[in-house]
Amino acid sequence: MAKKDKKNTADEKEKSEKSLKLEKAEDKAEKKDKKDKNKSEKKEPNKVAKWFKDLKIEFKKVVWPDKKTVVNNTSVVLAVVAASAVLVGLLDSGFLALMRLIYQQG
Repeated sequence: MAKKDKKNTADEKEKSEKSLKLEKAEDKAEKKDKKDKNKSEKKEPNKVAKWFKDLKIEFKKVVWPDKKTVVNNTSVVLAVVAASAVLVGLLDSGFLALMRLIYQQG
C-alpha cells in the first residue's frame, strides 16, 4: 500500500507540474498578446506623426507663386467668369424673346 501512495503522490506531482507549465505557457501567451496590442496601439500615433512630417516635407517642395503671378491668374479667372455671365445672360434674353414670340402667336 505504501508503494501505491508513493505512486499516487508521484502522479499528482507530475500532474501539478504539467498544469503549472500549461499555466505559465498561457501567461506567456497572454503577455505576448498584450505586448502585440500595445505595439499596434503605439504604431497608429506614429503613423499620424509620420503623415504630418511627410506633409511638412511636401509643403517645402511646393513652388509657391509670387504676387505678380497670383494677381495675373486671379484677373484672368475673374474676366472669364464675367464673360461667361454676359454670354449666359444674352442667351437667356434671346430664348426669352423667342418664347414670347412663340406664345403670342399660339
